[in-house]
Amino acid sequence: MQTQNRTPKYIDKVNYYEGIITEVHDGSVAIDIKGRLGSIRIPKRMIISDYELKVGQIVAFNMSFIEQISN
Repeated sequence: MQTQNRTPKYIDKVNYYEGIITEVHDGSVAIDIKGRLGSIRIPKRMIISDYELKVGQIVAFNMSFIEQISN
């Protein structure tokens, strides 16, 4: 499958979100996003922290919307 460079149609809008860590594994962390927006699971290496990650800790992040760029 060939990948083509395409430009998104919409201007990037970065939003601030907060969440609570619900699971911590060797390589991943699960986060419930506040405001009933769902949950995400990300690699542990993507979290910047001076402390050991534990269930119940509050995290914050910036994220934009995902846009489909292929047919």
